Amino acid sequence: MRREPDFFGDKELVLIYIGKKLREAKAVEKAFDDAGIDYAIEVDYYAGGLIFRSERAGAFFYVDPTQEELAAKALANGGYRRAVQ
Repeated sequence: MRREPDFFGDKELVLIYIGKKLREAKAVEKAFDDAGIDYAIEVDYYAGGLIFRSERAGAFFYVDPTQEELAAKALANGGYRRAVQ
């Protein structure tokens, strides 16, 4: 379930996924909701493009470290790969 960052208190959250397109981000939200995972989303910027580099906005998904493995499985089941750390 989508939560506000303050729901997690002082815990250090893990970046698990960066949604680069709205449709993709909504699919990941649904996968996490269906799996019962608490997550936070923050809009942030990342560098994109191979030839013409630009700064783009994306949906950054964060989870509690105790749910990291479950979130990675939910991503894999949906055909997505977790963010590289």
